[in-house]
Amino acid sequence: MSATPSTAVPSFRGRIGCDMRSGHYAVPHRYRLHLSMSCPHCLQIAITHSLLGLGDTLPVTLLPAVPDTPGGGYSALRPLYEASSHQHPGPTVAPVLSDNWTGRIVSTHTPGILRDLARQFGDGGHARRLHPYGTEEEIKAIGQLCEQGINEAAQRAGRPTVYDSAHDTALSALLGALDSLEQRLSCHEYTLGGQLTAADVQVWVTLVQLDTVHRWHLDAAAVHRIAGHPRLWAYARRLAAHPAFGPHLDLDSIARRHHVRCRGLEAAGAAVQIVDWTVARSRNTASTTRP
Repeated sequence: MSATPSTAVPSFRGRIGCDMRSGHYAVPHRYRLHLSMSCPHCLQIAITHSLLGLGDTLPVTLLPAVPDTPGGGYSALRPLYEASSHQHPGPTVAPVLSDNWTGRIVSTHTPGILRDLARQFGDGGHARRLHPYGTEEEIKAIGQLCEQGINEAAQRAGRPTVYDSAHDTALSALLGALDSLEQRLSCHEYTLGGQLTAADVQVWVTLVQLDTVHRWHLDAAAVHRIAGHPRLWAYARRLAAHPAFGPHLDLDSIARRHHVRCRGLEAAGAAVQIVDWTVARSRNTASTTRP
């Protein structure tokens, strides 16, 4: 099981606004993202950045797979943290949205960064597609389902010291969350209907983590039950072939980060891979190069 990050509450929660008087207003090339593709929050931001077509507007600096300072931070980010908070006491973690003009950090808060990418930098059409009118509460609910019903439940179910009843409760919560998503996909192509939205980005990243990280600490029977959601995992494979998703999936980086930080024991489920992510991701290359 992965070690719990020491920064449960983000240090910086600045926002990009439309008002020039606010200090942080949207200007092409003013800001920069600092991301590590082994981190699920960074992966979610990278996919959203691609879906919004921000490659020429908001540059990205990629960080190594494994943090190189105590507490899970990056030495490359130390100047930004120290410029933003004198003698910053915590680890210099990613993701980071920085301001090139001031040399300081705007935000390390993933939800805020994601909202600002869509609302302040993405064109109206892209932003409306990711956040259709009237869906904010539903997107938020799916986000909570991913964090609590899948990520947290999978971690509890994979702890070797957990009592049988607690393990069963956690596994039941995990399977219930997957059942809910499976039901959504029984009638629609995506989680909110016929259109890919911000909810799909979080669901996909969560499924990647479930299969590439949490699975290593679950027993084989549990993994087989998790895999027993055919629509959900077919959806995961399909999105892996999407040009905004698959190219950001760095399986080697995820594995290295997990094994460096892992504090749990490997279980039988480690041998039961649900998705061949390499094959799923390569479908995008094949489809774009086929004459």
